[in-house]
Amino acid sequence: MRISELSQASGVSIPTIKFYLRERLLPQGTPTARTQADYAEGHLHRLRLIQALTEIGGLRLRDVRAVLQAIDDQALGTHELLGTVHHALGPHLDGEPSHDEVQAIAEVDRFLGGLGWRVSQAAPARRTLARALTTLRRMGRDADAAVFEPYARVADELAAREVATVSSTGSRLEAVEGAVEGAVVGTVVFEAALVALRRLAQEHHSARRFGPARRD
Repeated sequence: MRISELSQASGVSIPTIKFYLRERLLPQGTPTARTQADYAEGHLHRLRLIQALTEIGGLRLRDVRAVLQAIDDQALGTHELLGTVHHALGPHLDGEPSHDEVQAIAEVDRFLGGLGWRVSQAAPARRTLARALTTLRRMGRDADAAVFEPYARVADELAAREVATVSSTGSRLEAVEGAVEGAVVGTVVFEAALVALRRLAQEHHSARRFGPARRD
């Protein structure tokens, strides 16, 4: 397909496609003339993936590049690739952790170990969880990492379902790009849905416990 057809099929403007080509985020097409090239379904799929990473995931171009390089690295397994994606998705916390956070991170690591979870020391969410624990204490809560156990049980079940959807058949490129798309959708879209559902559920249970009796 020509670049105009690629633009129409993907919904991405021609100037944006040309920018991705210049930045080597999108592979060059097969030349058909001095100023023309032909693009295949693989270009369309990669373009949609870039859009998912930037528009849904909110990734910076350097992080998009790191994810795409990981996809193209034949020596990288699916687990390592997903780690690259999760690291790119963040959260990105600035500055060095405070003394309280360092202690909280150690508690979080013991908590995760008690759950039997295999988690990298480079996982950004470790510090996020530690910061949440530190915040609870600064608010006067006498809490340890075990306070997160009910949430961990729910998260474990959800993550097991999400990872199970990653295909282990087909080509490596199809598998890893599907895994990346799943990670982006699962982390960004369904994470937002989970937060929304939790708030709606809180309103429901508050109404049941504290609200006026329902009249049928």
